[in-house]
Amino acid sequence: MTDGWREASIGDLGAALDAGRVSAVELVADVVATIGAEDGDFNAVAFLNPEAGSIAEDLDRERAAGRVRGPLHGVPLLVKDNLDTADAMMTSAGALALEGSVALHDSHVVARLRAAGAVLLGKTNLSEWANFRSTRSSSGWSSRGGQVRNAHAVDRTPGGSSSGSGVAAARGFAAGAIGTETDGSVVGPSAMNGIVGIKPTVGLVSRTGIIPIAASQDTAGPMARRVADAAVLLSAIAGTDPADPATAEADRRRVPDYTAFLDPGALAGARIGVPRAYAGYHEGVDLVFETALATLRAAGAEVIDDVSLPSREDIRGPEVVVLATEFKAGLNAYLAGLGPQAPVRSLAEVIAFNEAHAARAMTYFGQELLIRAEATGGLDDPAYRDALATCRRLSRDEGIDAALRAHRLDALAAPTTGAPWAIDLVNGDNRLGGSSTPAAVAGYAAITVPMGALHGLPLGLSLFAGAWSEPRLIALAHAFEAVSQARPTPGPARRLRA
Repeated sequence: MTDGWREASIGDLGAALDAGRVSAVELVADVVATIGAEDGDFNAVAFLNPEAGSIAEDLDRERAAGRVRGPLHGVPLLVKDNLDTADAMMTSAGALALEGSVALHDSHVVARLRAAGAVLLGKTNLSEWANFRSTRSSSGWSSRGGQVRNAHAVDRTPGGSSSGSGVAAARGFAAGAIGTETDGSVVGPSAMNGIVGIKPTVGLVSRTGIIPIAASQDTAGPMARRVADAAVLLSAIAGTDPADPATAEADRRRVPDYTAFLDPGALAGARIGVPRAYAGYHEGVDLVFETALATLRAAGAEVIDDVSLPSREDIRGPEVVVLATEFKAGLNAYLAGLGPQAPVRSLAEVIAFNEAHAARAMTYFGQELLIRAEATGGLDDPAYRDALATCRRLSRDEGIDAALRAHRLDALAAPTTGAPWAIDLVNGDNRLGGSSTPAAVAGYAAITVPMGALHGLPLGLSLFAGAWSEPRLIALAHAFEAVSQARPTPGPARRLRA
């Protein structure tokens, strides 16, 4: 957005729309102009919705007639290009194999956003197949969309796989965005672009109509510049979907308005555990993290240090088996649901397409993870079932649940990930560490909030806890945000290195 609306919260936009200081049509035009002027440096937006203007007109007429659907009425939002939209936009997951694929139905998340009155402005670029393609990928790169660049330094990674959503939200290309996460793909790019990201409990938000990786870990989640905005988005997208059995408890567990938990005093008396196994990989990150812990203490939290959790290395082996097996099953089911017009109808056909179009589809790295997934034995394979049981035991019973219970914790805290590394299409990502895995594998809630910067590059603080813990995490994150004021505002496009 232009400087007049770029930093506006969803609440601010709603108040301006109510007062007639701006219309939804004007907001859409403003955002489209900003994207056109700036996104050439960042490549965050995959494509705009040609129907956005007419949607905004309809919503302005509703408001004039006295019907306001809620806080998102007339607010422009972006969604990741792996969420189905039954409109003029394709849903490609960044893959050339799905270029031009148009869904028959809106994803459940998109349908809820439309019902809430949001203006679906367009879709964001992402890591191809949500970063489940190669062991040597560059986060934010896809064969269809190219390389997304960090909101604060264009030679640095945006993180993945919800890279475009993170950059777009950080730079004010929309009031907020929707990403998806299997392990780190909401919280990682949120941290690396200096915004808030919520990874909900698996089952709070439907996955229907979202190109999958793994049913036991996949979820969509909000990405926005402040906790309050992310809470508004979560309120809109959470809920039961009969087509996704994992959400059977969602209506009972969800909160109609997560902004009710925006308590600036929530840290007073809170018990926050620190799993040191998920820090210590970079001294600069550790210094910023220690400052964040001091901020938590100063706000009244009791910080319990060196809480034990199984390491990422312990969990990662069985997690890879789970992801590969569930990816094949989930993707084949998704492609079959596209109907006869689907450009590819199975994972095997995707692999064959990439091989036949290697010069464009595999310019910089291969498809080792796709090949590994195709070789898996299915959801009844004892190896898969054992791996899934091991994942749940390590991440839940011997992991987050055990730590919360043993120390009577409200949440665990760790650096979300390292500072954004230099983009390297030849060698791939230079990932040093991160804390997304325990909550991702457990299917539990997590939130990342800006905690500072290293050489001008954003860093995030992750807070995570058990299933359905979103209200408490939102309260704690909002309180930290209020006292730390750590969110960096991106400036003009620049490179970190001369």
